Amino acid sequence: MDNEQLKQEIVRLKKEKNAVILGHYYQRNEIQDLSDYIGDSLALAQMAQQCDNDIIVFCGVHFMAETAKILNPKRKVLLPDMEASCSLAESCPGSDFARFKAEHPDHMVISYINCSAEIKALSDLICTSGNAEKLVRSLPEEQKIIFAPDKNLGGYINSVTGRNMLLWNGVCMVHDAMHAESVLKLKIAHPDASVIAHPECNGALLKVADFVGSTKAMLNYIAKSGQKKFIVATETGILYEMQKNNPDKEFIVVPSGDSCNCADCSYMKLNTLEKLYLCLRDETPEILMSEDLMEKARKPIVRMLDMSKQLGIIK
Repeated sequence: MDNEQLKQEIVRLKKEKNAVILGHYYQRNEIQDLSDYIGDSLALAQMAQQCDNDIIVFCGVHFMAETAKILNPKRKVLLPDMEASCSLAESCPGSDFARFKAEHPDHMVISYINCSAEIKALSDLICTSGNAEKLVRSLPEEQKIIFAPDKNLGGYINSVTGRNMLLWNGVCMVHDAMHAESVLKLKIAHPDASVIAHPECNGALLKVADFVGSTKAMLNYIAKSGQKKFIVATETGILYEMQKNNPDKEFIVVPSGDSCNCADCSYMKLNTLEKLYLCLRDETPEILMSEDLMEKARKPIVRMLDMSKQLGIIK
């Protein structure tokens, strides 16, 4: 089948099987077009909690599909490619983190949602890049905190809140490979551009950014800004949504490393139209976990969603 036939079949199967497709902003353009809901980690976690479809197809990476299953233990949750992992999640093995946590028994554990179900089960509170700062600010200043697995996001939150959270040594391979030097070169070439960056980027890059925020926060910033040109330090998939919503504005991506002028997450791009079609047709690969693991991992996620509502971050 060609792409148009695949799209038609996906729409037909979705309706026939009462399925919903949740798509992350970093997915391929054609998958974003077919998704019922597109969002960042916080929005998709909220949508996963609210939807009542028989089947949830998560077009993202493994930890996101796990989160959807944890919040919907009785529903079938599918991931088009089970190999769609995450460098951040991989940087924090459960057994190693359990030992690290045991060494600091007086610390509360806040884990970025970009982690495995096993790490979520070891956590007291989950956060996203969109709510991390407000969640941390809401906690007593004397509360000792372990932040995992992203040392860049944790370091940024420390810098803006004045906290001294103990950071696990993990990074996103795409965001961490972006360099401040690359941004400065782009600023020289485009002096009329604003630099917007995701807090998963390293501290040196964040210092030269005009705005730092989650994927959704960056979209909102662009929409409200009078600027016409932006240097964007995050995964390239978001450019599709940026350009669609702001056709009169120009976006220049910060390269991830020296090998190309792109910043693609190879894991995110594993999901394709053909894999999405086969996933819906065969109802596999399916996300499966033990009841015990899901119950333990659910508590800090629900706590995040409840606190986010109380703090006015989400409705």
